[in-house]
Amino acid sequence: MAEETAIFAGGCFWCMVKPFETVAGINKVVSGYTGGHVPNPTYEQVCSHTTGHTEAVKIWFDPEVMSYDKLVQIYWQQTDPTDAMGQFQDRGDSYRPVIFVKDETQRRIAEASKKALAESGRFDAPIVTQIEDAKPFYPAEDYHQDFYKKNPLRYAMQESGGREAFIDKKWKTAEPTSKTTD
Repeated sequence: MAEETAIFAGGCFWCMVKPFETVAGINKVVSGYTGGHVPNPTYEQVCSHTTGHTEAVKIWFDPEVMSYDKLVQIYWQQTDPTDAMGQFQDRGDSYRPVIFVKDETQRRIAEASKKALAESGRFDAPIVTQIEDAKPFYPAEDYHQDFYKKNPLRYAMQESGGREAFIDKKWKTAEPTSKTTD
């Protein structure tokens, strides 16, 4: 089985796992840190805003089942692409929205998708999500992994901090992406 990877930053990494993990073709989603200059950073270091790192998720996927293009579409539907310095209640550079690309194919897909979103009229403000070359990805501490499963009440509080309402408002007419139905 061929397996590829994708890395996305969209605010708190706790909220970025479930939307991808519940989709067919996703083999694994890991919360972590990337984009900075400090090797093997800790959560406390990243929160200090001195490492250059952003909270992100690394996704291992089967390209025969899930395309990178579709992953990018799911990504847009989890973020506010008009907010460059955080997402919802999470503020600062460690929460900035970024699509980290590993090669020119991913870059081409991400850039085309960003352009299409900007031209769609869905948002009144410019699309400011950055597209950057992937840098080393460092998995976060164990207590951050699968947070929505381990801490469902705290996860629900995080989701209700503006993210859920924004997604409902901006994407309620978008096609469903989850393999589960509610």
